[in-house]
Formats: sequence, C-alpha cells, structure tokens
Amino acid sequence: MSDQSTTGPRSRILTRAIERVPAKRVPFVKQSFIALLIALSAVLSVTTPWLMVTDAPVMWAGVVLAVAALGFAELIARGHVSLRWELLIPGSGFVAVGMLRHGTGDSRSVFLNIVILAIVWMASRPGRGHVVFAMIGSLVTLLMPFLFDPSGPPSSEVVRLALSLMVYGTLAVAVNELARQAELRLTLSQARRRAVQGELDRAAVVQQSLLPPDASTLPASFSVYGACVPARTVGGDFFDWYPTDDGIAITLGDVMGKGVGAGMIAAAVRSVIRSSADEPDPAAALRRASAGVETGADIETQFTTCFHARIGMDGVIHWADAGHGLAVLRRADGRVERLRSLNLPIGIGSEWTTFTTQAQAGDTLICVSDGVLDLYDDELEAVNRFEDLVRRTPGAAEIVQSIANTAGAEERPDDVTVMAATFEPARTSQPRA
Repeated sequence: MSDQSTTGPRSRILTRAIERVPAKRVPFVKQSFIALLIALSAVLSVTTPWLMVTDAPVMWAGVVLAVAALGFAELIARGHVSLRWELLIPGSGFVAVGMLRHGTGDSRSVFLNIVILAIVWMASRPGRGHVVFAMIGSLVTLLMPFLFDPSGPPSSEVVRLALSLMVYGTLAVAVNELARQAELRLTLSQARRRAVQGELDRAAVVQQSLLPPDASTLPASFSVYGACVPARTVGGDFFDWYPTDDGIAITLGDVMGKGVGAGMIAAAVRSVIRSSADEPDPAAALRRASAGVETGADIETQFTTCFHARIGMDGVIHWADAGHGLAVLRRADGRVERLRSLNLPIGIGSEWTTFTTQAQAGDTLICVSDGVLDLYDDELEAVNRFEDLVRRTPGAAEIVQSIANTAGAEERPDDVTVMAATFEPARTSQPRA
C-alpha cells in the first residue's frame, strides 16, 4: 500500500510534466540525449585505457555534428525553423553515431547501440514510410566506417552488418506499429471523451432547466432560498418550490449515486412531485413519485431520499420525509428542532406519513442533502455542527450562502444542496431569491 501511495503521484507528476512540453521542444529534448551520449562516449574513449580511439578527428567530428543537430533543434523550439525539418535531426544522429563508431574501433566499438535512440525517434512517427527512413539511417550508420576505408568490409563483417540491419529493421517495424496503435487508441479515446462531455453538457443544461424559478412567484409571506453545488457536471440532488392554493410547497431530494443516471432519476422524482401540486397531503405526493419511478424490472435498487413540505399562509407545516432526516425548523429565538421520521426512501419504502408542525413569524425551515455533512471533518459531530451553524445564523439567505460558499471552496465527494424558507406573515413584498 505504501508503494502505491508514493509511486502513483510521482508518475502522474511526470506524465503531466511530459504533456506540458510544447511540440516544438520535443526534438530538442530527444536530441539532447543522443548528443549527450555521443559526447560522453568520446570523452570516455579518450580518458579510459581499455577503450580505443582509432580515428580521433572523425570521432570528434561526430560529436560536433551531434551538438550542431542539438542547436538546430533549439532553432526549431524557438520557432526560427519549421517543425517539418525535424527529421534532419535524427538523420544527423545516424551519421554522428557512424562517425563515432569509426573513430572508436569500427566493428570493435562498444557505442553502436546509441543508434537505437535515432531508430526509435524516426520509426515512432506516424506512417510506414518512416520505417524505411529508419532502415536507411541504420544502413548509413553501419556503412559509415567503410567510407573511410577504401578496401571495403570483409565477408564476415558483411554478414554481421546484414544481421544488424535486419535486427534494427525489425525494431523499427515494431516501434512504428506500437506508435500507430497508440495513436489510434488516443484518437478513439479523445472522440469518446468529446462525446461523453457533450452528453454531460446537454444533461447539465436539462438539469439546470429543472431548477425552480426565482421566488418572486411565491406569496409575499415567505422568503425562500436554495443552492445546489454538484460534485460532477450532473448531480443527483435537486430542490424545488412552487406556490399552492394556501401557501407554498418545497422539496429537496437526494438520489443514490452521482452522474447522469442519478440526474435522470432526480428529474423524474422532481417532476412527479411538482405535478402533485393539487395534492395537499405531502405523503401522497411521495407515493406518486414512488409509483412514477418504479420500473418493475429486476435491476439494482436505486433509491431517493426526499423531504417534501407544504407551508400554509397560517404557518402550519405539513411535511413527509422519505428516509432523508436532514430537515430542521429554526425558531425565531434561535432554538433548532429536528423534523424526524422513520419512513424509508423512495424506491425502498411504500408508505409515508404526513406530520404537522406550527411555524411562527420568523421561523425558518431548513433542509440539506447529506453532502453538507461531508463538509465537516468530524463525521460523528457533523449534524451537531450543522445545527450550530443554523442556530447562530439568523437569516435564510445567510444560511444558504454560508453552506454554498463552503461547498464551492474545496473538492467534494458528494453533491451539496441546501434550501431554506422563512415564514414572515407581516411582509407586504417579496424580493427575488
């Protein structure tokens, strides 16, 4: 477990660092390794007694060529030379390695394997033609020493060079195929990601359209505020309010899970409950919602916790709770009363009970989703800390704003939704919420 916790972040940091390298700087990064190895090989050949130097001028000429190619790569990185000339850099690498090989013992040189870097560079580019380029470059590297030796290679050396060329050609074909497959997978992954993101964006637009209108449509005796901060583009929480014949109705629900599936169920539950505006009994609205989302199919249970209440102009609150349990009534004097219920969520239970509570002027009904509890470090004290926030915050707008600000300040594991309604029968006008 400890190895995974340390290696994972490091690998992600390395991946992000590589992805941030601009395309024009990639040739410079690649050539820097080749130039460094060629220069180091020359230095070791001069300073180490068991390594030989058979032609020092040619060896150092190879080093100069590799460094010059590095400078050319820097010109590409700075935009002074077009990126389409990139292949000249690995091409010069083949020549530089061939010169290094000739200057450090020809067939006895230990530095021939440096050419693999140039082969991988050339063959990893898209297109089968780059395999041919890689094999031509390998052939140049292998035959370079014989340009300086008019007598030509012996028969045994010809066989060895032919075998080396076959090996390098096979390597080029394998690298090119792997690069092609990786590019196809990347293209497919990007296409799928764009498609999924498009669906998420459209689903988010639909879900936003299901949010209630501003509270100017409600009677002046109520101040209602709400906020929903989803953990993903599409969340499983919802809230709603609408006027009734004798007051208002408010609803807050939390669908198990997150994402598009939960958002679809949230929209369905919200729509069915809103269609029950003519039903004065909150429990009956929950029963309609349960029947509306029931499929009868043998699939995994998808349940929804929900709180639904109707507040009359006389302050009487009729409410039903489907396994939610996160609604409180804050009295005007600061006392907080929990609205408890033992009923099960929609999708699991089948019967719900309507309870009645009397609200006085200045009392506020607050309901939140369980994502609000995740905002507190101490899970055991989360409910108490939420009630303390409600107790010391007098206004409905301030309560909603405080929770929304906390939810938006950091990454959350769950959707955060809060709604608050204050009963103010003495008001004569209704500001927008």
